[in-house]
Amino acid sequence: MAEYEQDQGQDLDGRGMLMAVSNAMVTLHKEQFGRGPTRARTNFAGDDTLVCALEEALLPAEHALVEMNQQDRVQEARLFFQMATRTTFIEAVEEIVGRKVSAFSSATDADADVVWEIYNFEPRVARE
Repeated sequence: MAEYEQDQGQDLDGRGMLMAVSNAMVTLHKEQFGRGPTRARTNFAGDDTLVCALEEALLPAEHALVEMNQQDRVQEARLFFQMATRTTFIEAVEEIVGRKVSAFSSATDADADVVWEIYNFEPRVARE
């Protein structure tokens, strides 16, 4: 069963939004890769950057590659997965957060079995 956590500095509405992003990332990973991570945490890193850390996210075949010292192949495959699915991941987060994503990237640490989904949003317009 997956465990979801949020930044303790967020208010209740913010917590709900962060949990929704975590849930969406787990669901998308299940749909796209056949299994999802066992733990997901989503937090803002400043005003315009959102980071979702997904633990125990690697596939069994990726674990086999790590055991063969082929972490670079896991990185390469994950890069292709990101390019193939980026629109789906971006649209899900834009819908939940209500902001336009200006940049998106995934990062993988194959040894640690952690994947990060990183979103940068267009800056908010300052109100006068």
